[in-house]
Parts: sequence; structure tokens; C-alpha cells
Amino acid sequence: MKRILVTGGAGFLGSHLCERLLNDGNDVICLDNFFTGCKANVLHLMNRPYFEIIRHDVINPIFLEVDEIYNLACPASPIHYQHNAIKTVKTSVMGTINMLGLAKRVGAKILQASTSEVYGDPQVHPQPESYWGNVNPIGPRACYDEGKRCAETLCMSYHQQNRVRIKIARIFNTYGSRMSPNDGRVVSNFITQALQGNDLTIYGNGQQTRSFLYVDDLVEAMVRLMNTGDEITGPVNIGNPEENSILELAQLIIQLTGSASQIACRELPLDDPTQRKPDISLAKALLHGWEPSMSLTKGLAITIDYFKNIKSHR
Repeated sequence: MKRILVTGGAGFLGSHLCERLLNDGNDVICLDNFFTGCKANVLHLMNRPYFEIIRHDVINPIFLEVDEIYNLACPASPIHYQHNAIKTVKTSVMGTINMLGLAKRVGAKILQASTSEVYGDPQVHPQPESYWGNVNPIGPRACYDEGKRCAETLCMSYHQQNRVRIKIARIFNTYGSRMSPNDGRVVSNFITQALQGNDLTIYGNGQQTRSFLYVDDLVEAMVRLMNTGDEITGPVNIGNPEENSILELAQLIIQLTGSASQIACRELPLDDPTQRKPDISLAKALLHGWEPSMSLTKGLAITIDYFKNIKSHR
């Protein structure tokens, strides 16, 4: 049994990871400041004897004895991370420094949840880990993009200078149950609008592309990456190499919900990436042949059912 700390553990991704780690027989500490996390996400874990939850902001140091750390703490949707840009940068930078400091003190292994946003609006397609990205350092998304890029730098510096055992996962668009209906991400936006019978709002002409990974596939990859040997640090892309246009996604969600919603186009926001698709060759090679197993149609159907259930309990 390992004692594992999950920062941002009450969030969308963190709650699924906590559940998986408990099911694998670990002692799990969920740490969250509940800015975007939600107690409802981990309520079903509260009676598990090897689960505990701590309200804490990673901007401040914390002293715990743990074997592994998954550092997921950071708002991940534009609505949330642009709400307080300075706090977002602090969470990525100071939060990562504090978690790396903890890992150094207790000899823990740490996995940093990075993001495909480090590639910005990419000029290389699909994006391999060797691509340095095309990011606007003073744009409206910079607080998140550059915060995560700096977090990667910190991880490598702690590894090279202090021999901290690190893993860096570059996570691409992920969806599934426990997404917040009002987080501003494209999947939750479209599902909410479709279920309410409102127009689905597309920014630009809808031809910009994304790759959508189901949350269980992400968690599987993260656990496998954490369990690789110390010589493997990453970064490793974790995403779905199947590319879909935003227009295709909107049409599929309308079809799956049986909604009478129409599609409405709005102006494309500044610095919104026009295409995004991971090269997952490295993940396949390092993570025992890992690749996404959930189809977009099936994964969206599960997510839509979750959103319907939320609606019916309000």
C-alpha cells in the first residue's frame, strides 16, 4: 500500500484518479481548495477507510509523509483560469515549487499534470513532445499556458539539480462524468446547451479541431506513467489521436441528445488554437502499448447521461 497525495483531488480529473488509486489498494490523501473542485465529486469516497480529504491551497506549503504525488491543482478551463489570472500563475508556479519541495524532503515520486496548451496555437501537426510550441506570453490564455510551461521547467530543474523523481504528463482535451456544467469547456457547453434546447455556440467557423479523450483512458495512462522507471521523466503526451472539428462535435451531441438545438456562430476568441492533435507514439512505447479505448460516441453518451442526472436532481 502506497500513501499517495492528489492535489486538486476533488476536481473533475482528480476525483476519478482518487477513486482509481483507492481501488488499486492505496492510501489516498485528496487535497483541494475547492475553487473549482467540488465535494460532491468525492462524496462517494468519504466512507472509504483509506481516503482522507484536506482543504488546502497549494500556493502554501504543506508537510505530509507520502510516497507519491499527483499534482493536478490548477483551474483548467478558460472561464476559471482567466477569472484570476495572477492566482492561476501562482497555482502553477508556487504550487509546483511547494509540491516539488515536498517530494524532495520525503523522497516521493511526483507526476506533474501539464497540458497540451504548452503547444499554444501549434505550427506543427500533430504535436510531438519535441515541439516547443507557439504560445503568446502576454495573451489572455498566457496565465495558464505559461504557468504550465514554467511548471515543466521547475520539474526538470528539481530533477537535474536535486534528483527528484519526476513525471510530466501533457494532457489533451479530456471529458467525462463530473465535469462542471458551467466550466466553459466545449463538451460541457455543448451538452448543457443541447439539453436546454438552446443554440450550440460555435466560435469561428467550427473547422478548428480538437482531440477528445475519455477520463478513464487518461487516468489509466497517468497511473502507468507514474509506475514507469525513474529514468523516464517525460514529458509524455496523453490524448486521443482521433481529430474532430468543433462543428462535428456539435452535430454529434445534438444527435445523441435528440435535441432540436441549432448551431450559432460567434467570433473566434484571441489566441484560440486552430488545431490540436497529439502524437502519442511515445505514450504507446513507454506505457505498455497504452492508447485510448473509449469511442467518442460512447464516451459522450455516458457524459450526457451524467449531465441529465445532475439536471434531474436540481
